Amino acid sequence: MAKYTRVVDGGWNVCVGEQTPDQIDSVVEEWQRERPDLDLSALGIFARMKVFVAALGASMDHPLDQHGLTAGDFEVLSALRAAGPPCVLIPSQLSEKLMMSRAGITNRLDRLEAAGLVERRLDPSDRRSFRVGLTDRGRVTIDAAFADHVRNFARIASHLTPEQRQQLDDALRVLLRAL
Repeated sequence: MAKYTRVVDGGWNVCVGEQTPDQIDSVVEEWQRERPDLDLSALGIFARMKVFVAALGASMDHPLDQHGLTAGDFEVLSALRAAGPPCVLIPSQLSEKLMMSRAGITNRLDRLEAAGLVERRLDPSDRRSFRVGLTDRGRVTIDAAFADHVRNFARIASHLTPEQRQQLDDALRVLLRAL
């Protein structure tokens, strides 16, 4: 299970192997001792994923804060920018892309419009609807925030070899399909 071996050397637990054990290894070892009848091989993986996701969330917020954006603001601006020129979508498209309610989208759009990052205009082909687009300021903001966001991911991923990155990507893809 673990990629290390604990040996006692003069009364000390010494780790021999590729990885230094962490708190999660201790929890898994305790449960293995208490429940040797269970296969706990996945416990460490998912416990680390949970801790990683929590830490990643905090790490992702920092570059966005520097641009005055929340994660929700970033998602909306990213969806508009990724739509390509003229960076315009209708609210139902944003709702679908971001997998959230139209009311939630409306709240985000209100905030972004007040900040001068997006504008809403009536749809000329359907006056019952409107289109949401990036303002020039919104485009500059999302381009800078996205560049910082990607650099932050690259910094975190730099601790993995290219092979490890591909293996992790492949493994996560499989696990996501299993859900």
